[in-house]
Amino acid sequence: MFKVSIKGVLAAPDGRVVLLQNDRDEWELPGGQIELGESPAQCLSREIQEELRLQVEVKQPLDAYLFEVTPGLYVFIVTYECTLIGRFDPTASREHKHIGLFPADCLPENLPVGYRASIPSAIRGSKNSFQSAASLTAGKAQR
Repeated sequence: MFKVSIKGVLAAPDGRVVLLQNDRDEWELPGGQIELGESPAQCLSREIQEELRLQVEVKQPLDAYLFEVTPGLYVFIVTYECTLIGRFDPTASREHKHIGLFPADCLPENLPVGYRASIPSAIRGSKNSFQSAASLTAGKAQR
């Protein structure tokens, strides 16, 4: 039997993707293990509140796959598109080293392939929420 982890693709107000750096120095999507009696949406809302102190609306599922966290340790991952509700003022919990904001087309190398694959699906689902590195650079040049 595998543990189940529910992860969310979330855009900051400027369109960058919110990622968290874990204790293995990998970047990951926010979220975590589902608890008995929770729906995936309840799990992800709770986890993002705990990890980032943010409120989100959990939208459509994006992907599901088996992920090898460390050699021989597997977790079943389900990713969802999320939308920010309210103010964006994230605070990292003790579970993670850093919060990172990345353009969708300029993700860190140490982001596992499954998480990386879910981000374009969320972008297609929320065409106006996410921005590329080129559009962020262009926006800065215009200011």
